[in-house]
Amino acid sequence: MHHVVIYREPGRYAGWPANYGIWSWGDEIVVGFTLGYHDMGGGFHARDRSRPFAGMQARSLDGGVTWTAEPTPCRTPGGRGLSADEHMTPGLRVGEVPGFHETLPESPGGFDFAHPDFALMCAKTGLNAGTVSFFYTSTDRCASWGGPFRLPMYSPTGVEARTDYMVDDARTCTLFLTATKANGREGRVLCARTSDGGRTFPLRGWIGGEPEGFAIMPAGLRISPSRLLAAVRCRGPREAGPAGNWIDLYASEDDGVTWALMNRPVESTGVGGNPPTLDRLHDGRLCLVYGYRDAPHQMHARLSEDDGTTWGEPIVLRDHAGCHDIGYPRTVQRPDGTVVTVYYFCDRPDGERYLAATLWRP
Repeated sequence: MHHVVIYREPGRYAGWPANYGIWSWGDEIVVGFTLGYHDMGGGFHARDRSRPFAGMQARSLDGGVTWTAEPTPCRTPGGRGLSADEHMTPGLRVGEVPGFHETLPESPGGFDFAHPDFALMCAKTGLNAGTVSFFYTSTDRCASWGGPFRLPMYSPTGVEARTDYMVDDARTCTLFLTATKANGREGRVLCARTSDGGRTFPLRGWIGGEPEGFAIMPAGLRISPSRLLAAVRCRGPREAGPAGNWIDLYASEDDGVTWALMNRPVESTGVGGNPPTLDRLHDGRLCLVYGYRDAPHQMHARLSEDDGTTWGEPIVLRDHAGCHDIGYPRTVQRPDGTVVTVYYFCDRPDGERYLAATLWRP
């Protein structure tokens, strides 16, 4: 295992790359994240809610060994941060920008999802009822982004889009998203698919029923022309405590229309839980990566040699973080077979949160 720092600055809080996405073109890799300020009084996440978060992206040209970071080159409503409203006090949030809901444009379509330098990034205004989601596209390897464009309200109360998508051809792209439940709380997952170049994104199918706790942040993967998988971050009733956070794997045999629970690759992700990544490696195995937020606070991977039917024991990618405030990974594999897993991390409870990567060979 080789660990590298992507972005680290004393007093700052760099986090949650799973919300923003990762993209790769050979040894060129770009990952999105958000940047705020560290505050030990911030609660479960040690961030300063009274100061703004800003969208950032980091780029590596050598397969994840060295990185440069910059503000995300996209237009944001009011110039505010992306997908971080729930981490800021009122007055700083993108969803509060005057006229935001009325002026957020519908998608014009005409996107070429098969463009060799294409990337897509989803964003949201917050969590729970009232959340609105939108997306951006790039055809220059994230050097610039077009958008934002509105996503549909698959739930009447809200949609909380993070970035996870699957391209099938130039006009067809499937998004894996989270929507609010009937009670307005976040917690039900779905897939939506455009087949008209991004002009519309109709609902393809709900992934499982409405849970008692929540099911959020799906990571999707195509296995065959008709079979899809989705790994889902799950939480049970609040009284279940830390043991009530896990990862479920769902399968669809009809290209995303209906879904059934396949198995539970991860029985516990620790206090607060953590989202998965799901990728097919060059050798055909599936790779699932997630943060484990109980002591000793680790980054884990599990491998499957039979398309997710069974899973190996956890592989510890990184050990002994300073506290539970870690994870939210994204993963890509380089042409030489090295896997690059990006996540946020801390060395001690009162230390800054920073973006890191582990380079490893499964």
